[in-house]
Amino acid sequence: MKPTEKQLAALNRLWEIANKDSGQCKIVAKFLLGLYNGGTYPFDLTDFRMLDTSIFIDCLTVLQMDFQPYKEVHELLNKTSGEFPDLAMQWGIEEKA
Repeated sequence: MKPTEKQLAALNRLWEIANKDSGQCKIVAKFLLGLYNGGTYPFDLTDFRMLDTSIFIDCLTVLQMDFQPYKEVHELLNKTSGEFPDLAMQWGIEEKA
């Protein structure tokens, strides 16, 4: 199903947060990486507990959008597939072997 404007806005906000510099930003980066490639970048759902409510709601909105994806998250963000591994490296998030 094609994403709504609300869902795309939430995804863009999360990408912006993931590229900032705070503890919540790393959690958001881990969440987005999990959507990008959950086998390589698993996400611990208890990490949601560390987020402000508004950020958590954006995550849920994006998760709902990604339930039956219209496009991959990197495509919806107009990012190359290499930008997600770069995000992982920026935060020191290791790939699962």
